[in-house]
Amino acid sequence: MHGYDAMFSADEALKAQVAAEVFDTLSERGPILALMDRGGNCWSSHPELFATLGPGPELLEDLWAKVDDGAEPATAQIGDTTVMVAQLATEQTNCGYLVLVVPRSSAEWAQINLDLVEALFGQVTLIAQLFEKSRCLNEAQARTYSVYGTASAPAN
Repeated sequence: MHGYDAMFSADEALKAQVAAEVFDTLSERGPILALMDRGGNCWSSHPELFATLGPGPELLEDLWAKVDDGAEPATAQIGDTTVMVAQLATEQTNCGYLVLVVPRSSAEWAQINLDLVEALFGQVTLIAQLFEKSRCLNEAQARTYSVYGTASAPAN
């Protein structure tokens, strides 16, 4: 795949669209949410803080492996920061992983708020599914218009 294709692919557009929509709703002093794929692409609600507080590559690989094995969300503690990871996928697109970084939190916080975090991950997945369905409907509508538009065009 060429770099140009990857930059403008439907999958990349979906990820960027989800990130833009979800990140606008997060507080500046709240948790950090990132959407990451194994290709090294990362969309983060707070890029500077994520770079500082977020997990390193080895820990990410470990958490991703746990998620791939079905342990979702996978949780890790880095000092006083909790990191939770879940897969983000729709019917047609594997968007990668959601990474939630909660500064000033403990492992106990993660256990107590597990249901809330799972609900947040579920809402982000729902948003991705809705964007994907909308894109599919728009493409189907464009194909329909294209078929009817060319059928009535005069042949020269």
